[in-house]
Amino acid sequence: MVGGVSMGQAPFRVVIPLAALAIGFGGYFSGPPATASAQQPAEPLEFNRDIRPILNESCLICHGPNETTRQADLRFDTDDFIGTVVVTGDAEASPLYQRLTTEDRIGRMPPVSSGQSLTDEQIDAVRRWIDGGAEWGAELADADALPMPERVVDFAREVRPILSQNCFTCHGPDEGTRQRGLRLDVAEGPFADRGTFGGAVVIPGNADDSLLIHRVTATEDRVRMPYRLGLNTPVMPGTAEDALSPGEIETLRLWIDQGAEWQSHWAFVPPERPSVPPVADPEWGRNPIDSFVLSSLEAQGLGPAPEADRTTLLRRVTLDLTGLPPSAGDVAAFLNDDSPDAYENAVDRLLGSTAFGERMAVEWLDGARYADSSGYQTDAPRSMWRYRDWVIDAYNSNMPFDQFTIEQLAGDMLPSATLDQRIATAFNRNHSQNGEGGIVPEEFLVENVVDRVSTTGTVWMGLTLGCARCHDHKFDPLSQREFYELFAFFNNVPERGKAFKYGNSPPMLTAPTDEQFAELAKLDEELAAAREAFANLETEVADAQREWEASLAAAGDVDWVLRDKLLVHHPLDGDIAGVYTSEPVFLSPNVTSDVRGEREPELAELPVNVKLVDGQPHFVPGRIGEAVSFDGQRFIDAGDIANFTYNDPFSVAAWIHSTAGDGVIVSRALAGDQGERGWGLYLADGKLQVNLSERWQDDGVRVETQDVLPLDEWLHVLMTYDGKRVPASFRVYVNGESVELTPQIDGINNPMRTREPLRIGASGPPPEDSGGTDSAPRFQGLIDDVRVYTQALTPAQAAVVATADSLTEIANLPAADRTAGQAEKLRLAFLDQYASEKIQEAWRAAGDLERKRAELWDNIQTVMVMEEMDPPRDTFLLVRGAYDVPGEQVSPGVPAVLPPLPEDGENDRLAFARWLVEPDHPLTARVTVNRFWQMLFGTGIVKTAENFGLQGEYPSHPELLDWLATSFIESGWDVKSILREIVTSATYRQASAVTPDQLESDPENRMLARGPRQRLPAQMIRDQALTVAGLLVDQVGGPSVKPYQPEGLWDQASQRYDQSEGDDLYRRSLYTYWKRTLAPPSMLTFDSSTRETCIVRTDRTNTPLQALNLMNDVTYVEAARRVAERMMTEGGTTPEERVAFAYRLTTAHRPRPEAHDVLSSAFHDYLERYRADRAAALGLVSVGESPRDETLDIAELASYTMVASMILNLDRTITKD
Repeated sequence: MVGGVSMGQAPFRVVIPLAALAIGFGGYFSGPPATASAQQPAEPLEFNRDIRPILNESCLICHGPNETTRQADLRFDTDDFIGTVVVTGDAEASPLYQRLTTEDRIGRMPPVSSGQSLTDEQIDAVRRWIDGGAEWGAELADADALPMPERVVDFAREVRPILSQNCFTCHGPDEGTRQRGLRLDVAEGPFADRGTFGGAVVIPGNADDSLLIHRVTATEDRVRMPYRLGLNTPVMPGTAEDALSPGEIETLRLWIDQGAEWQSHWAFVPPERPSVPPVADPEWGRNPIDSFVLSSLEAQGLGPAPEADRTTLLRRVTLDLTGLPPSAGDVAAFLNDDSPDAYENAVDRLLGSTAFGERMAVEWLDGARYADSSGYQTDAPRSMWRYRDWVIDAYNSNMPFDQFTIEQLAGDMLPSATLDQRIATAFNRNHSQNGEGGIVPEEFLVENVVDRVSTTGTVWMGLTLGCARCHDHKFDPLSQREFYELFAFFNNVPERGKAFKYGNSPPMLTAPTDEQFAELAKLDEELAAAREAFANLETEVADAQREWEASLAAAGDVDWVLRDKLLVHHPLDGDIAGVYTSEPVFLSPNVTSDVRGEREPELAELPVNVKLVDGQPHFVPGRIGEAVSFDGQRFIDAGDIANFTYNDPFSVAAWIHSTAGDGVIVSRALAGDQGERGWGLYLADGKLQVNLSERWQDDGVRVETQDVLPLDEWLHVLMTYDGKRVPASFRVYVNGESVELTPQIDGINNPMRTREPLRIGASGPPPEDSGGTDSAPRFQGLIDDVRVYTQALTPAQAAVVATADSLTEIANLPAADRTAGQAEKLRLAFLDQYASEKIQEAWRAAGDLERKRAELWDNIQTVMVMEEMDPPRDTFLLVRGAYDVPGEQVSPGVPAVLPPLPEDGENDRLAFARWLVEPDHPLTARVTVNRFWQMLFGTGIVKTAENFGLQGEYPSHPELLDWLATSFIESGWDVKSILREIVTSATYRQASAVTPDQLESDPENRMLARGPRQRLPAQMIRDQALTVAGLLVDQVGGPSVKPYQPEGLWDQASQRYDQSEGDDLYRRSLYTYWKRTLAPPSMLTFDSSTRETCIVRTDRTNTPLQALNLMNDVTYVEAARRVAERMMTEGGTTPEERVAFAYRLTTAHRPRPEAHDVLSSAFHDYLERYRADRAAALGLVSVGESPRDETLDIAELASYTMVASMILNLDRTITKD
């Protein structure tokens, strides 16, 4: 060890830069070649005359005072390098001399590509200087006094970041904060004559006379730039801490002196396919990616690492492409495959597996902010998993990314859009939605659209569009107006602003799975056959019905009631009691009630005390038999029935003869001065009104007829509700005819159940019981024939219920004179009661299948989707971003800095989606391939994957990024192809071994001089544990599941976590129920996104909680026990064999001897403990729901469980290397 630098053996093919001293050089090089000058006597050296000029001319560009261009923090302008890369008195032992003299073109310093190679005389001078003691010239110790070599400043890489970070806030695109009219974000800004404000601030070729240099170098705070933003004033003078660094100032000075060339921001220029660069070692590369990487390495005097061993490589690529570890069989097969295409074949197999789509979906869903809950305070459940499954299927089918884009952003607008294309648009309905009481719907309508704009900007364009919501963007050329022009594309969704608190909010789509489609198709086939069978009896049915009608004409008065899903029927014929049945009931004049058949399953108890309150029953002639007279005081208490909730479909019907324009007809509601909870059918100001309410005026849905109903005449009123919780869920019929409705309140969020009974003629408890007054007047007039159904009746059924004529009366009418309702009532009554057994069987068979299909359809999950309003909603620039301060009206449009939309096309969301994937779009392809690179290497070519704007990081390999982007486009946006290109490259296949100094100089592997190595993502860690334990259930898609979670966690949110059972406990983490405000704790511990907002780059932390989680979480303890069972049943007969088996099963590698010894010793220690405490052993092996193998010894099983737990906790286990 010399000067703190190891001189050990360097690994094969790793060529280390002079700046990266972590790996030593001893033994790697054969030594310097002999030179002529080294053989001749030489005069004594003077450092300032002989050595300083060599360092200055050949080394200071990369290792000098300029921190912007300095490599690996190594400086040759001070004496700090003496004692590190220079071993005083021994040139051959000095890394500096070794790098100057190596014959390896890649490892030589200065880099061969720089054209600055030293002459033999210069090399000999350095050798003699080192051997002579490496004295430093004291008079030149001040580095600033030394002449610097000329270097060409890269404006995009070096100058613009300085201006963006320090100047754009006051001199950038935001006109609101711009000072003195000066812009430094556009080409004309620095060079323009500023009139009354002075001349140009930059004079190309003359830094000394440029105002920019004067201001950044000023010594007085009030003069020196940059200023800082103040809290109460626009700007205030900066301090010394705000000043530019000397290196930044020197960069600006050089740029100006070299002509101040201006370049457009690289990300806003369409990518052009670059030429593949030549390299010194062309044999190393496997595809063009490697030439770009190696060219960059060679320019820095670096070389690539050797290829990773085959086991490591297979594990790496399997985890990267499937999110799962390779099986032992996969590893063995790969190691035994000697074919030259073995690795490529393995890659193709992985790309073709269904696990590929699941792995890719995890990345995409973070950006799509997918979750199973709505966010905000209640964060209640909703159903969006059909979108998640669409994403999986899209990746597995290798859907071209341009199609993938268009369908998610505008699939609903495609011609003849399919179900899948409409499901895809759930991307922009995944955002959080607020259903809290008291919110302003208009405010959250705006928030929804802002989220769509921001998310779309991040995912496809890598831009922080949301920064332009309230004002012009501070750094990027994006105005506030342009933000709202983008806003306009997404502002046409027919949504309410206030979402449903529970479940999905409109617009939404019933979205059957393939299995459900198959079941529907089978039912449709059976239904078609049943209908055909019944239709074949048409003549027989017609003849039999005519014969029956003729017999009715001569019989007494006979009637029939539609009993399909009839919950309760109050005929009110001399008795207020109801008929409680869902079966068809035949009624004749001397039959007042008939209870036949089974009750509805939801009825635990039937009412037994139906009574008239506040008076005695007063029966009068009604529309059908008798009716009850209501005087505004009395009402009927019909008992505990019809306690519907907001998602129950139901219908209510009655005949009314009202003498007042206000009054309750039928209700089940808690009423009083404080509002109403429940449902009701009312007259209000002469109009018929239907209300479902949890809280009056705040949480309910209410409609009323547009027209006033006439008084003092019999009317049949009927309302239906389909359970969808919006005004469109209602239909109202008057005398069997549908009437127009006006929405009053537009959505209900809570279940609205009440303990109050069903009432006829009133709503809410009597005043003496409530201490207040009813919320609606009691009915005045006559009510007859009240019915409640547990379905939303069809228009035909509504017409039948509204037909008061008896069967006999209808039969006596000529067929041509019968109304549709009369004819349908007669037909249904015949088929239900009088037809032959043969006809009834055929009719009932078709009806049963119709009901079965309807029930299946009603139970199919929905998904929220995008739809367009017609006409579109007006969009305005919102002043300061406030929803209630609209400014000028704007139309849809795209930022001027990007290519325009086609002039001859529509200006809508579909046009915008297609614009994003035009070949000349500068961002979409770059942003996408960068995220692919980030997924595989841990860091993108552009580190700031979420920000390609002026505040984002410059690409580490810009030409490679553009080559990947153009390749992606030219391949037809083929996702699997571009991923295959990357993972088969020599760059990806490098070993990831790294020395401490390499790690310090390039911690994120931005130079790509080694293979990728990073801790696995949260989902992958859990899925790996389930896989090696043999617990993972390989089932693609379906509803989200609820695996183990700390008990009581959801209680804090007044909700209950119903843990899944059986296979659902062991599904891939992708399918875990994701609650935004309480995401799975084990996932959050390993840095997963909460998905409250769009995230395309996550940090990786290292905390003790992660180890504690792996040791104590039920998932991992159970997995360890199952691994232990495999050790005992599959891993051999000795502890040593079993330990090696578990290590290999989990990491794919054989353990090193020292690791094997530690694990084996731990097993024996645990065995001694658990043999003495079998109760503790039983407690350990009983963790988890999967059954344990009771044939295995408990003490041994517990001991192996602890060893397996140690292995699952290893860095090598949870790291991809």
